[in-house]
Amino acid sequence: MRTYISKIFGGLIVVVSLILAVFLFWPIPLDPVAWQPGENPVGSAPFIKNNRLAEARLYPIGGTGPESTAIAADGTVYTGVVDGRILKLDLSTGAVAEIANTGGRPLGLKFDARGNLIIADCRKGLLQLSPDGTLSVLADSINGQKMKYVDDLDITPDGVIWFSDASQRFGPDMDLAAVMEADKTGRLLAYDPSTGSLEVKLEDLSFANGVAVAADGSYVLVNETMRYRVTRYWISGEKAGTREVFIDNLPGYPDNVTLAPDGGFWLVLINTRNAEMDSLMSRPFWRKVIYRVYTWFNVGVTGTHSWVLYLDRDGQVENVLDAEHAPVFAVTNAQEHDGMLIIGSLQNQTVATLPAPLSP
Repeated sequence: MRTYISKIFGGLIVVVSLILAVFLFWPIPLDPVAWQPGENPVGSAPFIKNNRLAEARLYPIGGTGPESTAIAADGTVYTGVVDGRILKLDLSTGAVAEIANTGGRPLGLKFDARGNLIIADCRKGLLQLSPDGTLSVLADSINGQKMKYVDDLDITPDGVIWFSDASQRFGPDMDLAAVMEADKTGRLLAYDPSTGSLEVKLEDLSFANGVAVAADGSYVLVNETMRYRVTRYWISGEKAGTREVFIDNLPGYPDNVTLAPDGGFWLVLINTRNAEMDSLMSRPFWRKVIYRVYTWFNVGVTGTHSWVLYLDRDGQVENVLDAEHAPVFAVTNAQEHDGMLIIGSLQNQTVATLPAPLSP
């Protein structure tokens, strides 16, 4: 009997040792960057929970993940979903129609002055959908290297398209790795349709995400999701070619940012920071362990507590809306049009609307 028990115990030790070896030492494509976040400001003004996003009206679109929206002159809402479809939504009737399919994953959308829908597709690159339905590639590589994760875009008054390439290490199928590594290989690029020129304007960004150009075209904002901040790059003026922090130490992960009609910006945080993840940012080894655990058990990350912030032209927070465990969740985009906020999501199957602007 003792021999039998000893064999069982020995076998358990072997199994446990193998499991520990997997979680602690199994090779993974991850080289986490150590950094120290500031104290999470959630709960301190102005980041006080109010659940006002939960009041949004939801429009089913027959697809998952309307990450971003573009608004046509007639108020029609355009969005892209995970299966590559580009959809248009009539808010007055709720009618939805498919107008194209990129064959990839469309994220950022914006109409140019000629009525072309410019699309940041994380799998296909920077695309253009013309009014006659022709889909073409504007840019999908630079210096002979394919861009891995084209994310968001905006267009200057003179027609130059500014867009983000989130990471040079990880594509859209490795979001968890990009988040856990927190590398600084993201880029901000500029494409000029009049000449076909493509330039990298800003590098060393930690998951370059949302992009928004100032009303006068003098600067562009780009979100650094894994540094909880927004960076400003000056296009013109005395500071042309330089960068600075626009807003820092946000209470969550900034996704998209859009220009408001009055010259301010709507900034969306897809999910709220937590103490456990913040503490891991200075511990690369344990981020590797957590990554192995998550991938072993196929654990996904869901945005359950989102924020929409209104920032003035100086990056000061003037309005705060949030929702936690609400029908509107994993919020990624807020676009103001005709007194309404049009709200997109990474995981929802709806586009949402809410009156704007809103008093604090």
